[in-house]
Amino acid sequence: MEVIVPLNFPPTKLDLNRKSGKIYVKCLVRKKSILCTPEEWVRQHIIAHLIHDLNYPTTLVGVEKSIQYNGLTKRWDIVVFNNEFKPHLLVECKAPTITLSDDTLKQVFSYQNQLNCELIVISNGLDTHTWRINKEAVTLEKLDAIPGR
Repeated sequence: MEVIVPLNFPPTKLDLNRKSGKIYVKCLVRKKSILCTPEEWVRQHIIAHLIHDLNYPTTLVGVEKSIQYNGLTKRWDIVVFNNEFKPHLLVECKAPTITLSDDTLKQVFSYQNQLNCELIVISNGLDTHTWRINKEAVTLEKLDAIPGR
């Protein structure tokens, strides 16, 4: 699959470069060049959307951090923290060729069990699903889009 495909996010300018025939993208959060895999392409578009369009501060966005779950070390894609640095929004990214499925939901909710975010997002760049968790009623509310700050 081509790495650079049009996604269903607002256009953004990403800093791309080529090294040894491979495309790299400079991460807006990690401030370093990352190999631009299809999943990374989606991740960087979501990060740009969160920062540039939805007004989440770069300082409150965490990317690819490890988490312990059932004795295993897992790695979530994106977490946006609130002003008290508590996890607020959890994003699971997939490559555009990956269909979002029940397995994707199970994966993101395994992270959610540890993080306890208010908002959950899964996206392959073409399809994006967002939910707000009502902790009092213990329900999920499907949202039309990722809410801004």
